[in-house]
Amino acid sequence: MEYQDKTIVCKDCGKEFIFTAGEQEFYAQREFSAPVRCKECRDARKASRENNAN
Repeated sequence: MEYQDKTIVCKDCGKEFIFTAGEQEFYAQREFSAPVRCKECRDARKASRENNAN
């Protein structure tokens, strides 16, 4: 399958980010869903979960 870069709008901050062809292939190989948050929001969400676990 031929992948092309996609522009996605982050569901948290509303900022546009690029979901690259390489990332799409990686996600597809592992049967992951496409991201709905930008990298910054994903990182912030992960940090928040880690802080709550402690």
